[in-house]
Amino acid sequence: LPIFTNTGLRVSTVKHAHHGFDVDQPGKDSYEHRKAGATEVLVTSSKRWVLMHENRNNAEPPLDELVTQLKPVDIVLIEGFKREPIDKLEVHRPELAKPLLQSDDPHIVGVASTAHLQNLPVPLLSLDDVAGIATFIATQCGLASEAANLP
Repeated sequence: LPIFTNTGLRVSTVKHAHHGFDVDQPGKDSYEHRKAGATEVLVTSSKRWVLMHENRNNAEPPLDELVTQLKPVDIVLIEGFKREPIDKLEVHRPELAKPLLQSDDPHIVGVASTAHLQNLPVPLLSLDDVAGIATFIATQCGLASEAANLP
């Protein structure tokens, strides 16, 4: 993320969280507003603002709908949403003893790992090569000229 922003690219992120996460706290006015029935609560200060939207009994919105809530930027990085049909870079840490997802997901366009994996049908990137990963992502996003300017 800093490699992109330090070169002037505008970046937003979407992070899928576990069920029931909350950024709000009991006792805060915003918490009380939501609990009293407000569909949306916007909290603002001189440093930042956040908009909280209550799904209530509605299903969680799909990723494509969530992304429309963002202002236009050069790159949107998405964490989680592994079942979505979008291009993905799989992060593989062999010490976690989890199998690679790449063979079962045609949307995985590269793998970043600390292991020297053999015979992958997609590019293998070193998890320690942050600049190389940033260049790969920028190129995948159609920002080849910007990728050439990354460190």
